[in-house]
Amino acid sequence: MVNSTKPRTLYEKVFDDHIVNQDNGTNIIFIDRHLVHEVTSPQAFEGLRNAGRKVRRPDCTLATVDHNIPTSTRNNFKSISSFITEQDSRTQCSTLEDNIKEFGLTYFGMDDSRQGIVHIIGPEQGFTLPGTTVVCGDSHTSTHGAFGALAFGIGTSEVEHVLATQTILSSKSKNMKISVEGPLGEGVTSKDLVLHVIGIIGTAGGTGCVIEFCGSTIRSLSMEARMSICNMAIEGGARAGMIAPDQVTYDYLMSRPLAPKGDEWDKAIKYWQTLNSDPESSYDIEVNIDSSDIAPTVSWGTSPQDVVPITEKVPDPMSLPEGPKRQGCQRSLDYMGLEPGIQMTDISVDKVFIGSCTNSRIEDLRATAAIARGRKVSNNVKLAMIVPGSGNVKRQAEAEGIDRILIAAGFDWREAGCSMCLGMNPDQLAPQERCASTSNRNFEGRQGAGGRTHLCSPAMAAAAAITGKLTDVRTLSSSLPSATSTDEPALKILDPKDYTSNQSTIKIPKAVPTGPPETDGPPSAVQQTNRKSSPAGMSKFIKLSGIAAALDLPNIDTDMIIPKQFLKTIKRTGLGSAAFYGMRYNQQTGEPDPNFVLNNEPWNKANILVNVGGNFGCGSSREHAPWALLDQGIKCIISTSFADIFFNNTFKNGMLPVILPQQDVINLSNDAKAMKEVEVDLERKVVRRHNGQELSFDVDDFRRHCLLNGLDDIGLTLQKESDIVQFEKRRSDTWPWLDGQEYAGRTFNPPKSTAKKMDW
Repeated sequence: MVNSTKPRTLYEKVFDDHIVNQDNGTNIIFIDRHLVHEVTSPQAFEGLRNAGRKVRRPDCTLATVDHNIPTSTRNNFKSISSFITEQDSRTQCSTLEDNIKEFGLTYFGMDDSRQGIVHIIGPEQGFTLPGTTVVCGDSHTSTHGAFGALAFGIGTSEVEHVLATQTILSSKSKNMKISVEGPLGEGVTSKDLVLHVIGIIGTAGGTGCVIEFCGSTIRSLSMEARMSICNMAIEGGARAGMIAPDQVTYDYLMSRPLAPKGDEWDKAIKYWQTLNSDPESSYDIEVNIDSSDIAPTVSWGTSPQDVVPITEKVPDPMSLPEGPKRQGCQRSLDYMGLEPGIQMTDISVDKVFIGSCTNSRIEDLRATAAIARGRKVSNNVKLAMIVPGSGNVKRQAEAEGIDRILIAAGFDWREAGCSMCLGMNPDQLAPQERCASTSNRNFEGRQGAGGRTHLCSPAMAAAAAITGKLTDVRTLSSSLPSATSTDEPALKILDPKDYTSNQSTIKIPKAVPTGPPETDGPPSAVQQTNRKSSPAGMSKFIKLSGIAAALDLPNIDTDMIIPKQFLKTIKRTGLGSAAFYGMRYNQQTGEPDPNFVLNNEPWNKANILVNVGGNFGCGSSREHAPWALLDQGIKCIISTSFADIFFNNTFKNGMLPVILPQQDVINLSNDAKAMKEVEVDLERKVVRRHNGQELSFDVDDFRRHCLLNGLDDIGLTLQKESDIVQFEKRRSDTWPWLDGQEYAGRTFNPPKSTAKKMDW
């Protein structure tokens, strides 16, 4: 805990309160809440097992399945092994269950009504609390920042780090303030607000920052609307998004299953009330927005920054300067099958998806039902899916009568899951199918190979389902409630807190957790051998030379680097041939595209990639992207900028991301195309061109030290064991409501404790 009289922002206060150790700008930060799902965790648990490590704080972890699971009816559900037919999805889900049993963690499985999308279940259970640090192997962990928590996505290596140490290594981010003032207009929601913001700042606008959303507009929003905004902070490039807690926050949390009770509630409120940014605190970047400028908004391209008001037209690439941005715009339009200058309201849709961790809460479903009431889904819409964010949201919606309205209108009412947001499950778009979607990303292939996604609010998506095309929702009703209105659709409104308990009727016997081997003694010969394949055995990175491969597109996202269909693995290796799959292969014939650089000599053997466009690696926290590049042979990427999470993930895998000025990167790109060799020297922190010119770059001293020596972050952190134990004691004394119920009333001694299942 840092004692400071200097005015501080909300982010700085939460960050400072979680510092375990500081060393030359690198901080060990304690993690209060860790959410786990099936896609980014199997390799992390395998790493623990290979290294003979256990989960340090089972009371701080909550797990569920969400990405891979079908959203079809579970009336006949008996087990994951019999219910999930797709083999790779079944393997990931069953592997998570096996790991949960072995390591003794709390788990909401498919037989449990509390199961749902990780970023839905954390808040609704009260697991997410103000002033906490929250992480998950999922980039949209930023959702939880709506509570005044510091919440961000992490890669699989960091998932393993948190499981083993309950900490993470972190440098302090910059502060960015986005202030929105005034009431939202008719038909304008928090989703329109955040799409408008991203359209202004771009997908790299918040890189290196934590965004605090402020202003009268934000304060007037419900918690569910605030979560939608923070959910998409990551799409603006930010590390996290935060909103200061207030009475709206406290009312939402009171009496939730995992929220503090009694005297601890009163003590928690006193602490939470200190978390506003101090009046004199300063921000590195400030953006001011007038709410009257925000209209119902929809995306046209393949990036969340490609947005316009629904009343406008598709932009023309020729209006942009010649270069990567124009090329990127043209590529987006080609992929989306759109011509410049057409009205957004003339674009027909084939499917509609209402769900995802952005917009699958009860308020979203109520807004959808308000549009659907008394209307019918258009005949030219093949499927209009409604996917609640959790089993509890589904039960409440059914109790309120929302399901009956939607089913009568022709919508397909589903079970909880990530569904078509990323299409790792059976819910997918076919090639060239166009979808109005309430999800958070419109990347190429995000909802299905070749699928075309238009991001919008639940009300806008419902309007598209009714009319069969992108529609200004304001034309369907003259009395729509806005996001800042207290009016609700004419439905039976119930209290969500009545639907947060476990209503499971199916019981699966749980194995007695045994936990992994203790690590008091030296590792066995078998453990030492196994560790060679884990991140602990990274090779040293000192110098790298050769002909680089040039890829001059902006905003190369993680879905572009490794499409979702290749994420269904429980291993770290074997992904090289899938790197840049959409660009690498002809999607009709499956043959290698001769125009793609990595398909041609000598660039197919390159270990250095040069990217002029910048914002490389934006999108998901999935570590599969650097794994795929590493398997391809790429160990160094040179660009003008990187997305924060991808940037961190590369270091965890022994890779080096180098940031250089644009002209230097252009020169290196030209050198690569001319087959001129380049050398990256990490010891001297320079890139040497073929003509001897040296280009200096910066790299964090700690990360440089780890790369040069091939060091394991977890082992280094555990050298600070005494600091972690001391912090845990202070944490229990100061914030006792953050300890799991098993640890209430006694000092927690992590090294000697036995892992037990927490049933909360």
